[in-house]
Amino acid sequence: MALRRAVKNGKMGNSKSLSEQKFCPQFLPEEQTEVDKLFNVLSSGKGGSTAYGTFSLEALKSHVREALPAEMVTRLYDSMRRVKLTGKAQGPSEHVSREQFTAALSYLLKGNSEEKSLVVRKMISAEEGPVKAREVQKFTEDLVCSVAHVLTHRRELRGWTRSQATAPPASMQALAAQLLSEMKFQDGQKFLGPQWLGQDCDQTVIEDWLFRVPHVATFLSIVIHKGLLLLCSSLNLATLIPERQVDQGQHFESVLDVLSVIYLNSHLAAEHRQRWRLLFSTQLHGQSFSQLCGRITYQGPCLVLLEDSDGQVFGGFSSCSWEVKPQFQGDNTCFLFSIAPRMAVYTHTGYNNHYMYLNHGQQTMPNGLGMGGQHNYFGLWVDADFGKGHSKAKPTCTTYNSPQLSAQEDFRFDKMEVWGVGVPSETQLAKGKKSILDSDPEAQALLEASGRTRHSEGLREDPSNYDTNE
Repeated sequence: MALRRAVKNGKMGNSKSLSEQKFCPQFLPEEQTEVDKLFNVLSSGKGGSTAYGTFSLEALKSHVREALPAEMVTRLYDSMRRVKLTGKAQGPSEHVSREQFTAALSYLLKGNSEEKSLVVRKMISAEEGPVKAREVQKFTEDLVCSVAHVLTHRRELRGWTRSQATAPPASMQALAAQLLSEMKFQDGQKFLGPQWLGQDCDQTVIEDWLFRVPHVATFLSIVIHKGLLLLCSSLNLATLIPERQVDQGQHFESVLDVLSVIYLNSHLAAEHRQRWRLLFSTQLHGQSFSQLCGRITYQGPCLVLLEDSDGQVFGGFSSCSWEVKPQFQGDNTCFLFSIAPRMAVYTHTGYNNHYMYLNHGQQTMPNGLGMGGQHNYFGLWVDADFGKGHSKAKPTCTTYNSPQLSAQEDFRFDKMEVWGVGVPSETQLAKGKKSILDSDPEAQALLEASGRTRHSEGLREDPSNYDTNE
C-alpha cells in the first residue's frame, strides 16, 4: 500500500531525510527578518542559552512562558535540535542553531506534506525508525490540548469558552480521536481504536496522514504563531473560529466549547465560517416548539444542536433557511454530526433528498423538525411535543449514512441550540421578522379571542441586535 501511494504521488525514490536535503528557506524576506529577530532574542543569553549562536530549551520556555504546555514546548525544541542539514551523520545537537530554527519553522509553516512530516516525525518521538500508533495518539492529544490552551491564554476564543476542568476535556479527547481515525497504516487499514495502538507508523504513513488531515498542520501553525508570537499576521483566526453573537445582555453557556466549534466550522462553506449568531436556545427561550419555529425560520443556513438526557451531543446543518411546510427541503450540502462522545460528520449518500423537514399544526403530516431518513424514522427528529425526539438508524440513516446519534433511539432532551451561520440576506431577515402566527390566522384569532398575549411577538426584534460574550 505504501509502495502504491509512493508511485501514485510521484515520490518513488525521492523521499529524503532532513540530512539528505538541501534546505532553501521558504519565507519571504520580511518573514525571514521576523524569524531572525526571534532567534536573536532566544540566543541572546536570556533564559539559559549556553552556546553562542544557539539557544537552549530553557531559553525557549522563558520566551513562551505560560502560552503553551511545557510538553509541547519540549516537542518543538527537540524537533528543531534534531534537524540536520549538513549531511553529516552526527547525533542531535545540544542546542538549536539559526539554520535548524529556520528550517524547522519553514517546513512546518510553509512546507508540503512530505516536508512537514519530516519535522512532525521528530516531534512524535526521539527514536529513529517507525513510531507506534500510541505515540502518534499522544502527540495528537498534546497538539489539540495546546491549541485550546494557547487560544485561551492569548484571549482568542472570539466569545466561546474552554472547559475549565483539571482533567483533559472530553472535546479534546474526541477531536484527537477523530484526527487519528483518519490515519491509514501501510496495509491501507484505518486506525479503528485501542487495538491498533501497537501498529507501526513509518514516515510514509505520517506524510499521508498530514496530507489527508489538514487540521494537524493548521493546529501546528496556531501553536507556532500564537505560542511563539511569530508571523501572527499570516494566521487568520476569523476563518477558523467564528465570532459568537448572542442577544445583548444575555449570559449564555453553550453546549459547545471552542474545540467543538473549530471542528464543526471546518465543515462549513467559507462564507459561513466567520460569524455564528444564536437564534434559539432552550436556556434563553424556553421549551417551546412555536418559539423554535418563530426564531429559526428564514434565517439562512443553521446548525441545530441537542444534548440528550444521557449527555450525548449531536445535531445537523441545514444549508437553507428553515420554512414551516409539510415537504422536505434543503440540498446535498446538509449534514448530520456528532460531538460527544465522539466527533464525526455524516454527509449525504444520494439515496434520497430528505435533507431537512419542519412542520407545525398539521393533522395529517408529522409535526416537528427532522433531518434524514423518512417520516417517523428520521436520522434526527425533534418532536413538536417539545423535549423528546428520536434518532433511528438500522444500521444507518439512508440520507446521511449516520448511525444512531443519541444514546437511546427515542430520547429526551432539555438543551437545544440553533445557530445561524454566516450573514443572512436582507430578504431572509425581512421574512424572519414574521412570526409563525402570521402564517396561521386561526391560531392568531383564537389567542386574541381568549385574551392571551402573543408571546411570539417578542420574536419581532432586529436579528442584528447581538452582542458577543463568553
